[in-house]
Amino acid sequence: MNADPIARSRELVANARRIVTLTGAGISAESGVPTFRGSAGLWRTFRPQDLATPEAFARDPGLVWEWYDWRRGLIASAKPPDTTPW
Repeated sequence: MNADPIARSRELVANARRIVTLTGAGISAESGVPTFRGSAGLWRTFRPQDLATPEAFARDPGLVWEWYDWRRGLIASAKPPDTTPW
């Protein structure tokens, strides 16, 4: 086993069958995906009650689907930033 944490991480990733990464809120911002809160957050422009609740969907499913489709488009074109430490 390698004592160097970076080398050990590389080894683990190279031999992994699956990798899962857990992150905090806002990680998507560096990839160009708007966040929900913050100075330019989506909830400053849109009301969550109008787009992200079962009641909103019952009231206007077309609007809710359109908004989520717009978000999917943003996410599909996003590229992760190069933050590799090695």
